[in-house]
Amino acid sequence: MPSSISNPPAHSKLSPETIARLANVSILASLDENTLHCLDGATEVHLPAERVLIQQGEAARFFWILLSGSIRVSNTSSDGQENMHYTMEPGIAFGEVQLLANIASAVTMRAATDCDLLQLDEEQFWLLMTSCLEVRKAILGNMAMRLAKIQAATFQQEKLASLGTLAAGLMHELNNPGAAARRASSQLRENLLRMHALMARFSKNEMTTDQKLCMFDLQEIALGASLPQPLSSIEQADAEEALTEWMEEAGVEDAWKRAPTLVSIGMRSEDLERARETFPGDTFSDAINWLEALVSSMQLVGIIEESITRVTDLVQAVKSYAYEGRGERQAIDVNASIHATLVILSHKIREHQLTLDKSFGPDLPSLQTECQGLNQIWTNLLDNAIDAAPQGGTLGIRTWSEQVYTGPQTEPRTEICIMFRDNGPGIPAEIQSRIFDPFYTTKPVGVGTGLGLGIVFRIVEQCGGTIRFTSRPGNTEFVVRLPASKN
Repeated sequence: MPSSISNPPAHSKLSPETIARLANVSILASLDENTLHCLDGATEVHLPAERVLIQQGEAARFFWILLSGSIRVSNTSSDGQENMHYTMEPGIAFGEVQLLANIASAVTMRAATDCDLLQLDEEQFWLLMTSCLEVRKAILGNMAMRLAKIQAATFQQEKLASLGTLAAGLMHELNNPGAAARRASSQLRENLLRMHALMARFSKNEMTTDQKLCMFDLQEIALGASLPQPLSSIEQADAEEALTEWMEEAGVEDAWKRAPTLVSIGMRSEDLERARETFPGDTFSDAINWLEALVSSMQLVGIIEESITRVTDLVQAVKSYAYEGRGERQAIDVNASIHATLVILSHKIREHQLTLDKSFGPDLPSLQTECQGLNQIWTNLLDNAIDAAPQGGTLGIRTWSEQVYTGPQTEPRTEICIMFRDNGPGIPAEIQSRIFDPFYTTKPVGVGTGLGLGIVFRIVEQCGGTIRFTSRPGNTEFVVRLPASKN
């Protein structure tokens, strides 16, 4: 902080040398010497190299003009890493955004070399803004340009932050079906080798017509089996134990391994009595092992198909998320867009053990828009709702369309409505008026950007829509309304 900066007496008149140096300040370059004396009373300060001018998260109390030297601008991420952004050179005026918006500094500013600055405290800054028209125009013009750059940068930063947040979960989502398919493939190979060995043993003994018919019937049962009514854990255990005991008594090899697979398709000991009568001795054990290998192989093929489908769904969801809203006019299926975001966030929903209550309007019109970043709306609102909901809580999503009259003599327009609901503790009443403010956050410095809802608000506005919310303990709802076609 400027506590270590050498300060001459306050309210002094600017020296001719300082006035001359102000001519190099870009936002003041068009002002004459008399106008520059509006800055009389500003404090000339010296900042030694490596000294911090203002810390990230610190309340902003000054407006500065850098007369000489250079200042490094950086911020600290949530993992404690300091990220360098850029270096300010002489002639830069800064600090007005924080003072005018009443927000804390989002960055740390540190002297790269010895610096001389002109410093106005908050009171002096506002006096200058109210008393000097030309300087006010210059400062506000500079602020407008800076805010435009900040908005563009923060939009990209938020998108990158969202993708970064989703990346770990996405890798987990991709790894699960990949690992399942790999395990299933390995087990399928073992089954095929086991079936080959069993068939080799069958071929050494001439099979009777009854045995062939019995094997065919067992194969038909295995290939045509539909999933039986699910059993409770106790019922499943009892059925497996009963079949294991029966097969062990009948001399079936590894009966305890084979029973769960056969029970899974609803087989009981009575279903295998004919095979026991048809295949004497060890041949019955071989027949049951062959049957179990066939059933297991069909189930493993199902697992591989399901895993591949899951990977395909994830890839499609990421493709939809990444390519949606690229500046050209598009027809966007809002239901599909939200579904893609749900797929990417599904790991968080499972981790929080949330019940998802979704109702997608079946006849929802396409959204005709050039608006970019729609999936940022879904990502932020869904992610916030997931974090707010208690463990084992409920997450609600609903879409519908409405005909809305915007004036007494106008045709109605179609609005697409999207509602996100959670049953968390709610948003405290004292901060509800500020949640859409840029950079506003209740999180500690370095945790989160505070950009989420501010970004959502701006994207919705750019799309010609509105966002409203209601919140009380146990029920928070955000409703986004977007015109189906923005003229």
